[in-house]
Amino acid sequence: MFTYQQAFDLAASSPETFWKQQAEQLDWFTFPQTILSTDEHGIERWFADGELNTAHLALDYHVEQGRGDQTALIYDSPVTGKKARYTYRVLRDQVARVAGMLAGLGVQKGDRVVIYMPMIPQAAMAMLACARLGAIHSVVFGGFAPHELAVRIEDAEPKVLLTASCGVEVNKVIPYKPLVDKAVMDSRWKPEHVVVFQRRECPAELPHDRDKDWAALMQNAEPHPCVPVRATDPLYILYTSGTTGKPKGVVRDNGGHAVALHYSMHTIYNLKPGDVFWAASDVGWVVGHSYIVYAPLIYGCTTILYEGKPVKTPDPGAFWRVCDEYGVKALFSAPTAFRAIKKEDPNGEQLKHYPMEPLTTIFMAGERLDPPTLEWVQNHTQRPVVDHWWQTETGWAIAANPLGLERFATKPGSATKPVPGYKVQVLNELGEAQAPGEQGYIAIARPLPPGCLPTVWRNHDRFESGYLGQFPGFYVSGDGGYMDEEGYLFVMGRMDDVINVAGHRLSTGEMEEIVGSHEAVAECAVVGVHDELKGQLPLGLVVLKDGYVSENGSIERALLQLVRDQVGAVACFKRAIIVDRLPKTRSGKILRRVIRQIADGEQYVVPSTIDDPSALEELARVLE
Repeated sequence: MFTYQQAFDLAASSPETFWKQQAEQLDWFTFPQTILSTDEHGIERWFADGELNTAHLALDYHVEQGRGDQTALIYDSPVTGKKARYTYRVLRDQVARVAGMLAGLGVQKGDRVVIYMPMIPQAAMAMLACARLGAIHSVVFGGFAPHELAVRIEDAEPKVLLTASCGVEVNKVIPYKPLVDKAVMDSRWKPEHVVVFQRRECPAELPHDRDKDWAALMQNAEPHPCVPVRATDPLYILYTSGTTGKPKGVVRDNGGHAVALHYSMHTIYNLKPGDVFWAASDVGWVVGHSYIVYAPLIYGCTTILYEGKPVKTPDPGAFWRVCDEYGVKALFSAPTAFRAIKKEDPNGEQLKHYPMEPLTTIFMAGERLDPPTLEWVQNHTQRPVVDHWWQTETGWAIAANPLGLERFATKPGSATKPVPGYKVQVLNELGEAQAPGEQGYIAIARPLPPGCLPTVWRNHDRFESGYLGQFPGFYVSGDGGYMDEEGYLFVMGRMDDVINVAGHRLSTGEMEEIVGSHEAVAECAVVGVHDELKGQLPLGLVVLKDGYVSENGSIERALLQLVRDQVGAVACFKRAIIVDRLPKTRSGKILRRVIRQIADGEQYVVPSTIDDPSALEELARVLE
């Protein structure tokens, strides 16, 4: 067993040796002889001459090893009242038939399939069925607006689109078929077939020749075997927001993805095959791809697919109930979920009902983990909280507390240390390494480890210019931060969240920490807004915990004083506005850039990922 430093040093000095050892843990059809090479664009690629199949690794392999009766997938849907369990054998057989259904519609290796579905087992089956065929799936978050779905259809050019008749949320049902029909009508590319899984909450009419009924097709579907693919063949395309407004199709390959995710399950999450792992996310996001569907199943764990929310389905004890009921060993979600729980249950009363004895660790990622949320979760659950940092582009953690190697002391605000395989550096504008404690651009020296994106779908120039062009030899994350003397990485937020107040570079993330530490604050956002005199000034937007009221501006004044006391008058933090809610993406990220544009009176585009557009309208009225 490696120590952290041994693993890190070997991965840095001899990446081919290190990643060959990790690749040997998987069941390849043809083991790669070439571990690291470069493609026609000069981009490093992993395991180029290896052959495998991701669905085989996630399902068939475990059945062949005699573990077919172990639970692979648990479905829990508080919004519909349904629960189900699928063993590895049952899930394999279902996925093989879905693959046969797709093959019957003409889907072959390399074809694209768009999946526009809610959090139901069929969504995961569809992803794995595409992997089984060697087809490339592109999951679009169920309920996305037709225009955004149309943009993704045009870019991916799918042969088939898989959907469900509806999504079910708290006190509402969202029909999907009209959204899909509008998207297909608006798109220049038309899928040959639209397959609809009918849900009893809102069955869909199927008026078009292209429309097919999922259940009817499945009746005649023959199980399809796993199709061997090269390690460098794409497994999926996942669209992420870009600075131009046009989504970027992040490409994930099969081989590097499988090796990296398998490695992460022990190294980062400290799990063993058979453990229950719950990533409380959505399959529409990278967390859902990596840690609801692929990593737990490739590693042989039991994974949970949850169709609900952290609150209101039915109460803020929802997460604790799921952990307790299914014996979850590791829980992974975004800080925003825990802030929602804290807001509705500030004293953690719901935790008293659920002992959660198997739960050892709570992991958070997706946005900066503010120290007040970290402390609240640790104090009330009495479990260690691990903050780790990664991106859609990397597919797995760049920095984490590597519990499977050794457990480091946590530092609030830090994602701990770079994971073996990631050579993280903090650079200044000239590309020079910053001293410990000095903020700059967080970059990763090439080669990137397995699992990271090798390109942007059908737009390699955008990949090179957006990620590799700023500092030759480095991938630029777009985030800023610093490393301390002990090598701990502190991610302070996007570089455009660093504001310049009268020549002083200040972190809005640091101010958010301070504002969030006030006992009345449930969550907050601090953004820099234009000022004629000082260049930028910080603006704080604050959501209060239930039961707190600001008497005559008392809380606002207290927050201004807090920042003055801890940052100094140089921060010029003079505006804190209490709001009912903050505009967010569906994955819980606060839309700081759009908030800044509204505050500056600029034109702004409502992002495709927004959870509730009315939140922006409310904010615009407040900031008028």
